[in-house]
Amino acid sequence: MPLTNAPTLETANLILRSHEARDIEPMIAFLTDQERAAGFGAYDNRHDAWRWVALSVGHWHIHGYGYFTIEDKASGQPAGFTGIWNPDGWPEPEIGWVVFDGFEGRGVAFEAAARARDWAYSDLGFTTLTSNIVPGNTRSVQLAERLGAWFERQYQNAYMGTEMLYRHPGPDMLDSDGGIEAYT
Repeated sequence: MPLTNAPTLETANLILRSHEARDIEPMIAFLTDQERAAGFGAYDNRHDAWRWVALSVGHWHIHGYGYFTIEDKASGQPAGFTGIWNPDGWPEPEIGWVVFDGFEGRGVAFEAAARARDWAYSDLGFTTLTSNIVPGNTRSVQLAERLGAWFERQYQNAYMGTEMLYRHPGPDMLDSDGGIEAYT
């Protein structure tokens, strides 16, 4: 049963959908993995991670947008999450991404984030988005740049400390395919 009012979006290899109860444990596993979640905001216990999952569900109800669960079409398994995030304390709406263990290195984050960005521009009417990245998270910087984003400035995130704000091209700056290159 869907936990949010998220639409279902598809790409060639992925389904972006509402969080479901079956996604909670994979999300908690990611959020409590200190190494993997360091650039996202790791938790040292499952109770705080569970509260973050509830925050993610509530974000949809407050804003009408939020993180989607990324589902791998081939396996039907949750592969991560992506979407538009703008809780209290953020400078402006951000597109974020996380890929769960076992799904890295397959282009999942790029394909999912590009689709979520296209949805934010076409359906929500956003004209710009950012990605807020912790210094040293080179993989997220590379992905942001692959999506066409550029470093704009550093700022102090209310929860994460110093972050680098990457600005995504607006819809008027993308080509007819949304700037998405072929998925391989």
